[in-house]
Amino acid sequence: MKTSDFYYDLPQELIAQDPLEDRAGSRLLVLDKKTGKTEHHIFRDIAGYLEPGDCLVINDTKVIPARLIGVKEDTGAKIEVLLLKRKENNVWETLVKSGKKARPGTRISFGDGLLMGEVMDVVDEGNRLIHFKYEGIFEEILDQLGQMPLPPYITHQLKDKDRYNTVYATHEGSAAAPTAGLHFTPELLQKIQDKGVDIARVTLHVGLGTFRPVKVKEVKEHHMHSEFYIIDEEAAEKINRAKETGKRVICVGTTSCRTIEAAADENGYLKACSGWTEIFIYPGYRFKVLDGLITNFHLPESTLIMLVSALADREHVLAAYEEAVKEKYRFFSFGDAMLIV
Repeated sequence: MKTSDFYYDLPQELIAQDPLEDRAGSRLLVLDKKTGKTEHHIFRDIAGYLEPGDCLVINDTKVIPARLIGVKEDTGAKIEVLLLKRKENNVWETLVKSGKKARPGTRISFGDGLLMGEVMDVVDEGNRLIHFKYEGIFEEILDQLGQMPLPPYITHQLKDKDRYNTVYATHEGSAAAPTAGLHFTPELLQKIQDKGVDIARVTLHVGLGTFRPVKVKEVKEHHMHSEFYIIDEEAAEKINRAKETGKRVICVGTTSCRTIEAAADENGYLKACSGWTEIFIYPGYRFKVLDGLITNFHLPESTLIMLVSALADREHVLAAYEEAVKEKYRFFSFGDAMLIV
């Protein structure tokens, strides 16, 4: 199976640059995973596709304003730092632009010295370990100085930081949003719950590897990035109950999907757990838990379109994407949504 098998042609103007004012007002393409049949709706219609007893799995991770602009203390040269993983003792693994300016020992000032960082080491893929010094609470300083780490295909500045988080975002730690969840409003979630649908909250902190292109020709040779997840007892019970009673488990986003598929045993049973996952889902994969998926439209030749194609058949997915292009749907993070059932 080749990476090029997952290519489709996308006009640049269909890449959504700004979120809609009305979260639930985006368009929704519904795809029948068995037949390939499609329907066109508005996202708030999604409640009509959920049934009492179904379990909707959401990822409640919260994106931090992880993009920091600083200056090199000795030369004043501009340096951009992206926080990736919190280590210990105020040390973070980071992505630095330009890395050549950030050798071990380099000191970087952010916000006129409100936050200071020193490069400790160079690790995998050229990432830097930076030790930060500050007075006060790190999260408050980050909220004051940091910007949201938007994907490289979004060139517009985000006016409201909250729009790159879901309304149910709780646990801070992501460098990217679980974007399928951006379409939900509190009112829509309440309507779904009132219908008798269980909502299970899991956490997977999304890394920047989400946006890394697949650079190998053969899909199987690609190595996934590692991401941290948590499933508590309540979420496990809700998901298990849906499976035991013959109801469906429908995930909001590929991150929720990867979380439950990584944590489930061979019989599709879940228990409370946490850990790191590098699960790579592509056609040929047999889903243990997932029955349906709410997702956005993904980049050509990405691991995300491969995951979607594992659920709904590659030909069906690519035909639906071509239809979405023809109908001028909005693509990627701030774009429209797709329901696969």
